[in-house]
Amino acid sequence: MKIILEQDKCVASGQCVMAAMDVFDQRDEDGIAVLLTDEVADEQVEAVRHAAAVCPALAIRLAD
Repeated sequence: MKIILEQDKCVASGQCVMAAMDVFDQRDEDGIAVLLTDEVADEQVEAVRHAAAVCPALAIRLAD
């Protein structure tokens, strides 16, 4: 699974970081989400799916 993060849509809510802190972080200067990796390990799939589902800006997409 590959993660596509559209930073221009991000509203810096931090929901993705709370859901999958090993995959997402936020920039210090503005809180915009950043990817720590764009490839998801099997054990992270559920957390990343949850992060995409709770993103209020729909800035996270998943692709196989």
